Order: sequence, then C-alpha cells, then structure tokens
Amino acid sequence: MSLVNFANLDFDQIKVSIKDYLRSNSTFTDYDFEGSNLSTIIDVLAYNTYITSYNANMVSNEVFFDSATLRENVISLARNIGYVPRSRKSARAVISFFVDTSNFTNQPVTLTLKKGIICNTSPFGSQSYSFTIPEDITVSVADNIAQFNDITVYEGVRVTQNFTIDPFNPKQRFILENSGIDTSLINVTVKPNNYSTVTREYKLADSLFDINSESAIYFIQEIENERYELIFGDGIFGIELNAPNYIMIDYNISNGKDANNLSKFSYAGTLVDQSNRVVTTGISLLTTIQTSHSGSSIEGVESIKKYASRIYASRNRAVTTADYEALIPSIYAETESVSVYGGEDLVPPQYGKVYISIKPNNDRYLSNLTKDNIKNELKKYTVAGIVPEIVDLKYLYVEADSKVYYNTNLVPTPDVASDAILSNITAYSDSTELNRFGARFKYSKFLTLIDNSHQAITSNITNITIRRDLKASVNTFADYEICYGNRFHIRSMSGYNIKSSGFTVSGIGGIVYLSDLPNSDGKSGSINLFRLSSPTQPEIVKRNVGEIDYIKGEIKLYPINIISTVIERGVPLIEISTAPYSNDVIGPQDLFLQLDMNNFTILMLQDGISSGANTAGTNYHVSSSYSNGTLIR
Repeated sequence: MSLVNFANLDFDQIKVSIKDYLRSNSTFTDYDFEGSNLSTIIDVLAYNTYITSYNANMVSNEVFFDSATLRENVISLARNIGYVPRSRKSARAVISFFVDTSNFTNQPVTLTLKKGIICNTSPFGSQSYSFTIPEDITVSVADNIAQFNDITVYEGVRVTQNFTIDPFNPKQRFILENSGIDTSLINVTVKPNNYSTVTREYKLADSLFDINSESAIYFIQEIENERYELIFGDGIFGIELNAPNYIMIDYNISNGKDANNLSKFSYAGTLVDQSNRVVTTGISLLTTIQTSHSGSSIEGVESIKKYASRIYASRNRAVTTADYEALIPSIYAETESVSVYGGEDLVPPQYGKVYISIKPNNDRYLSNLTKDNIKNELKKYTVAGIVPEIVDLKYLYVEADSKVYYNTNLVPTPDVASDAILSNITAYSDSTELNRFGARFKYSKFLTLIDNSHQAITSNITNITIRRDLKASVNTFADYEICYGNRFHIRSMSGYNIKSSGFTVSGIGGIVYLSDLPNSDGKSGSINLFRLSSPTQPEIVKRNVGEIDYIKGEIKLYPINIISTVIERGVPLIEISTAPYSNDVIGPQDLFLQLDMNNFTILMLQDGISSGANTAGTNYHVSSSYSNGTLIR
C-alpha cells in the first residue's frame, strides 16, 4: 500500500488524499465515505493535517532570513551575524538661553544645568513633548550673565534602572523594561557596591577590536517586544562584573519621528549654583537655534533583512560602494535613500575619493553639521587613502502636462475625473518606484494610470519635461555645471529648447533668461542670455555665456555674476527645464528622481466622438504631442 504525500496545504486536497489512501485498503474499497459517519472523522483528520502542515511550513519559513516574518525571529537571525537593528532615535534640537544673576543675593561663580528634562514644547494639538540632556552642563558666570549656548536637547523621558550583581544567579540578565529606547543615549555607570561613591562609566562596544580584559564596555542586543538587553564582559573581552557590583543605567524613551519639526520650547530644567542652590529666577526665554529633527522609528523588518547581510559582508569596513551603501543607514538612521560612486567614475576622474549623496527621511538636504558627523563616523570604517565626500543632494524633477479626453455621459463634471487622476498620480509620485537614486519614471505606466483613473477617461496626451534647480552664488563670479543624466530632445534647431526662470546679472539691465542654440551637428550648442520685449519677442543680450551637450544632458555656464533670482525658496534658485529625448526618465548616480506634483497640470477636454456630440469627428479637437510652449518658465 503506497503512502500518500501530505505536503499539500489545501484542505479539500488533503481530504481527497485521505480517501484515496483508505480506498487502497481492501476493507474500504467500496465504502461510501460521503454518506457515513466516517466522513466526519475524515474532516477532523484533514483539519488536523492542514493545521500541522501549515505550522510546519511557517516554522520552516521562520528559520531563513529571506522568508522570516516575525520580528523576534528576524532579529535572532540578524544576531547570529552580529547585526544590531537600529533603535528608535530621539528627535534633537539646539537651543540657547542665558541667566541674569545681577539680582541674586549670593553671586554664583558657575551654574550647572542638571541632566534630565530641560524644556517642553508648546502644545502641538493635544501632544506636548519633553526634551532632555543626558549629562550635566556647567558654565561660568561672567559679568552677571551665564550663557548656555547651542545646547543639544533630545526628545524623550529620562528613565533610570538599577541592577545589583546576584552571586547566586550566574545567568542574570540586564533587561531594559521599556520599549521605544534610543540606544545611542544610554548611560551606564558601575559602582563597587550600592553604597560606594566611586563610579566608572561603561561604553557601548560594537566589535571585539581593541578590547581587552580591562575594557569598561558593554554590548547590547534587541530582544522580544522591542526591548533591549545589556551584556557585560567576561573577563577576557571586557571587565567581568562580580557581586556586589551596582549597575546604574539611564536612557531616553522616545517618540521617534513624531517629535520632528518642533521649534517652540519653554524652559523646564533644573539649575543649581556651585553650592548646589537651586536657581529659579533670571532665566531668559529659550531661543531655538535648530528645530527638532532626526527623530526616527525603530528599524523595520524589511530594512533589517536588507542591511544585515550587507553589513556582515562588509566586515565593518568600507572598501566598495556597496560597503558604503550598507554602512550609511547604520551611521545615519534617517537615511531614506543613498547613492555612492567612486571618483574614478567622474570626468575628469577624482582618484582616492568616494562620493556619497544621502536623501534624509524628513528633510530635503543634510545640514553641514550632519555631514561632518557622518564623515567622522565613516573614519572608523574607511581604508587608508580613501577620502569620503558627502555631496549635496541633487534633485531631478519630472514635470507633466496632460490633456485628458473624457466621455461627458459617464461623469457629472470633469472635476470628478480630474480629482481621480490627481489621487492616482499623487500615490505614484509618493511611491518608492520614484523618490530614490537609480529610479525610473515609466512613461507608459504614467499614461495608463491616467487612463485607468476613471471610466469616463478615453485617452490622454501627456508632455514630459525634466528640471534641475540651479542654486546661485549671488554677487559672486562663478561657473556652473548642471547635469540631468538624460539626453535632451531638440525640438527646434532655431533654439529655445531649454527654458529658465528669470534672474538678473551684473552689467545687464532687467530680468534675463537662458536659451540654447544647437550647432549643426545636433549634439552640442551654445547658451545665450535674452530678455523679453514681449511674450513672444526674445532679445538676445549676450551670446555664448555657456555650452550645452544634448547627448550627455549637461549645461555649463561660464563665470557669471548673478545678482538676484526671481525664485527664492530659502535660497536663490534658477529653474532650468527641457524636454527629454526619451519620455522614460532615469535618475542615475547622485540624481534623486521626483515627480513634481506642483507642476503637474491637467486640461480636461470633451471627447466629442465618445460623448456622441460629434460622432463623425469633424470638429474633434486634438492637442499636439510636441508643443514647445512659452519661451520661459
């Protein structure tokens, strides 16, 4: 009698397999399974087999990194290769204030801002956030003023947990009972016993390099329910703790990214003088130097799967571009996307350098301080002779102009169909298919999204342009190079294929714009400056101020003194747009591709044929697929 394969997870198939198995036995050859009580027993057996097979399948999946779904299992697998998932990160802000001591009875020499809560935010909706410092800050009093400048405060509540080494528990664990902890803000101090005044600070270690038996270090690992466990040395790697050693651990419980972009703070700290007298008067209002930023959630399961193996492969060193791409998110947790390329890939080559471009989660650009911090952290991993450079993020915008035809019989107003299009396209613009380095704008998919937005839509004709924003160095002679990473389309050999917003330059009156004039080969051309005497009458005011490479998709401006720009979004900008040679647009190297919804226009047009208003099509209104539009942006 042959055995039956019960690997099938389909309940009905399992029942069939059980019946076939029984029929192979001569006792049940002609048995009516459906009309007997044995049918109930078969159902029970099939159900039991189904549940067992399902559980076995899930257990098998949870053993492997690629298929595991439970966070506890994923972090356990990551632990096997030495990867510690990124914790939640506290938002941080920079504040300043001063204390006027001129009216104090006892003039202090120093003032100390005690660790813990320093300030609270003004209520934002129903939520108020507290910001803390992890260590005391002491400043001197000069001319009756104690100046607390550029203090970095961290969002969260400061919590303390203490442990005493138990001599009768060799498997004692040091588990932090709260979730939402920022592991970078953990302070650990150890005393010989609870009554001792002698303390020693312990530091977090992320590897076994440069660690000996006298190293005051601890390791950390994530356990269940997004909590953390501290592991101390064993006498070989790190100091071994013994009874009655007393461990004091304080840490931040953070709200992560929810506390970003806050700027209004009120003082809530504790100040004492050198004699430990509490100071409550003379404290100024807080000045916000930098709004709260860099708060982030705990690393997700998919991110752990993505980066754990890469970090393991890099062996905590940065040699290849893949090594840098794996290390950057562990150094800067707010990384949304990162692009790394070697200097040897540039023209001309920059040997010995690696260029890193980072898109942060909650902002458009990295601050200079953040760049410096990342570079300092990278020094731990880079090899000799390689210099990492953090370059400013370069956005490549895709703009769309759509003429959409619709059947008037299938929609009450064109706005209904237009709103449906906007909803679809907005979702596409926010997707990971765009908004990253190496992304690709797929023209055919874009058209399909428009057509499928509403049943009334019959077709669409959509023109695509690409745009870069030039940040001008005002009142300074400077040259500029703007790379689009995509070939340009030449719509007219007479020029004006590129369009720019207005700006003013030294020595030329009025607002000027950029234009191009192709050479006869259609591969390159020159850049000119022009004014508009009328909307359709350009006046060239200066020729050959730069050059354009249509094949490479590059524009170069020779040294020019830009005085002002029409567009000011925090910085002086010149928008420069053109039509791509291919409507499929890519974001190569350091170009971060985005669909600009602010410049997505929709014109709803009646489809007279489908609507029945003009079935012969004699008065059908068509729009051009090659319209060059106006001369300027």
